[in-house]
Amino acid sequence: MSTTDTTGAVASPPPSLTPVYEWKDLPWKQFQRRTFKLQTRIYRASGRGDTKTVHRLQRLLMKSWAARCLAVRKVTQDNRGKKTAGVDGVKALYPHQRLALARTLAPAATGRPVRRVWIPKPGKTEKRPLGIPTMRDRAAQTLVRFALEPEWETRFEPHSYGFRPGRSCHDAIEAVFEAIKSKAKYALDADIAACFDRINHQALLDKLRTFPALRRVIRGWLKAGVMDGADLFPTDEGTPQGGAISPLLANVALHGLETHIRAAFPECFQGQRYWKPLVVRYADDFVVLHPDKTVIEEVRQIANTWLAGMGLELKPSKTRVAHTLLKHEGRAGFDFLGFTVRQFPVGRHRSARGTRGAILGFKTLIKPSADAQKQHLSAIADVVRRHRQSLHEALVEHLNPKVVGWAKYYSTKVAKDVYSRMDHLVYLKLKRWAERRHPNKSKRWVADRYWHTRRGRMWNFGPRKGLVLAWYADTPIRRHVKVRGTKSPFDGDWAYWASRTGAHPELPTRVARLLKRQQGRCARCGLCFTSEDLPEVDHITPKHLGGIDAYFNWQLLHGHCHDQKTAADGSYRQRSTEVPVSRAKILRS
Repeated sequence: MSTTDTTGAVASPPPSLTPVYEWKDLPWKQFQRRTFKLQTRIYRASGRGDTKTVHRLQRLLMKSWAARCLAVRKVTQDNRGKKTAGVDGVKALYPHQRLALARTLAPAATGRPVRRVWIPKPGKTEKRPLGIPTMRDRAAQTLVRFALEPEWETRFEPHSYGFRPGRSCHDAIEAVFEAIKSKAKYALDADIAACFDRINHQALLDKLRTFPALRRVIRGWLKAGVMDGADLFPTDEGTPQGGAISPLLANVALHGLETHIRAAFPECFQGQRYWKPLVVRYADDFVVLHPDKTVIEEVRQIANTWLAGMGLELKPSKTRVAHTLLKHEGRAGFDFLGFTVRQFPVGRHRSARGTRGAILGFKTLIKPSADAQKQHLSAIADVVRRHRQSLHEALVEHLNPKVVGWAKYYSTKVAKDVYSRMDHLVYLKLKRWAERRHPNKSKRWVADRYWHTRRGRMWNFGPRKGLVLAWYADTPIRRHVKVRGTKSPFDGDWAYWASRTGAHPELPTRVARLLKRQQGRCARCGLCFTSEDLPEVDHITPKHLGGIDAYFNWQLLHGHCHDQKTAADGSYRQRSTEVPVSRAKILRS
């Protein structure tokens, strides 16, 4: 008799049922192409309003062997959170268990409760609740997301940017810039209170409008409950953060807010052109822009009324009316997604110009927000504090990813002055760290030991040979190009999406160079990297066989392809799941 593991999958099948193939031998390239073709057909059918065909293709995709295998691979190999267990305690599966799970995978109407995990919010004392489903439920939710996402990509509003393939927060910031660069406007900077935890289940299911079987499955996941320690709590509202399908369901719940707000205002007013409010939303944060303050005040009431229908409301402490140029409620501008959006009055020679060349008298500048700088400096201070007894080589290795990652995130806007300030403040923290290690030495001795000149540049922190601390100011400022209109990766426009590959602001320089060299494809399987993939840098010749750290010895692989290559070449050292930091930003020049 066969045994069954905690995922419900057969762990040791009888010899008569043992498959003739292994997990690594599956035709993954064919699987991905077949699944994407079905998703493209769903996208096109949804675009022309053919609901019957959409539902038929969604059933076909969820029964597809290719899609089931891809869903299992996504949650067991590619997902960064794959080592987090649900209530069943399962963190990882062996290859034969993955095969067994894929064979029996089918979305069920009775999901298991999620495990409550509390994680701290950056820069705050409060914690964010996460709900971790079991491995089987994660795979089933991923399979359902494969089917639902193409349908909703044709419906989502053009200025919705959060948790969508091919879109990012930089697209949202660029949309705000384009809306105000030629005219000062009032802004409603809004935040929805506990959005994921308060979504009304019935309103969400009614808005999904999917076929009955899938409706029952999603309802089962929403009503599964939460295990916090040994206690089981019912879930009468909300969708748990941590589930594979939760971001999509949250976007569905908030879909229609932009259309409802804009529909409340006419195109013309007293025979003159009247601007409609612009709504830019990223997940549960959104901003509404309009030249008239009364319109913004009215939008606040309209938004609250609409959100009440989904069981939601605006958070008063994080919702305010601001003006991009004039001081309103004590300050000018507003914060959005870690950036401060503000316009400054300047002379005619520095002023921005309107669409017809008229001098506007102000200039729009988007910079890293003060809160973002404070939180980042706090994270830097924590790293320095934890390495009070470490060598400065180890401290540099832990600081560089934070420095380079933060600088890359803000590298699309006006950040040079902020970068210089951050370099100085980090220097002061390191100076204090070094002087406390040697209380009986002079400051000159400490400076000569930890800081040195390399290639004409002074005050490089680190050893005289090897890695030194990265400089914020070395990060180049490059303008981000906003995603075009309602474009989606499911539309099949490979020329457009290939042109955006490697252009993401947070992508390390090394990864961007390798993507360009490999023409956006994985060096092992030959498939294109998508917006959801996390390319990993691999040594073509492993270090234990004499390989070195150099561009000619690096290649980009999918996470699962990296597993196969590592197993084949004998490199069993545990690899990092984080995107590596560019050496060009670490090695000072």
